Amino acid sequence: MNHELIGVPSGISNEIGIILPTYREAENISKLIDDIEGLNLDISILVIDDSSPDATEEIVKKKQLNHKNILLCVRPKKSGLGTAITDGFKFFLSLDRPPKYVVTMDADYSHNPQAIPQLLSTIRNCDCGIVIGSRYIKGGHITNWPFTRKIISRGANFVAKFSLGLKPRDCTSGFRCYSTKFLKATIGNLHSHTYEIQIETIRQAHLRNFNVKETPILFVNRKSGKSKLSWIEVRSYMTYTLRAIIRS
Repeated sequence: MNHELIGVPSGISNEIGIILPTYREAENISKLIDDIEGLNLDISILVIDDSSPDATEEIVKKKQLNHKNILLCVRPKKSGLGTAITDGFKFFLSLDRPPKYVVTMDADYSHNPQAIPQLLSTIRNCDCGIVIGSRYIKGGHITNWPFTRKIISRGANFVAKFSLGLKPRDCTSGFRCYSTKFLKATIGNLHSHTYEIQIETIRQAHLRNFNVKETPILFVNRKSGKSKLSWIEVRSYMTYTLRAIIRS
């Protein structure tokens, strides 16, 4: 990961690593970090910020003064969700004592940090590589999403399930817990730049015989700011899926 890392203490050793990709999250990041810290888990929090033009970076640096388990990676430009998550995976795997589990989630409160223990409980109690916080199984729900986003999400999941033969009901949810065992087996085969990282990781689990489980979550449309999903990213997702179909 060839980016500036700020606040990396020696001898990092935590059971759980949490990856928070950020871009213009000054309105959310402080409270989100506080809420995650309040769970009293054995965690390291890695914020990967794509040089946000707001105060995201400065807010995280202030948090680091009181929390030695907060790590900050500043990338020179907005480089895509897929590369942010993969960079986070690589960082945690590079540690002398990597975490046992790595959680990925949005930094805009679409994903409730109070559900992190639920994901951890599921992965601890089953032999699987990925646990997905699912909006589309019994008990899962979405609030405040416009109709167009619902159509895009359902369409993306339809393509993933029936074209690539993937089993999860919610293949595109980014609220997940990964086992380090799975990440070690897969990291060399992750090449996504944007949102297709969600499909790529499930497909790699399928190819390598890692089980994928789902646990229900409530997904709430972002509290502050604007959605970052663009048609370029939708196109990137569809391109990846079509190429995967051709290779299958």
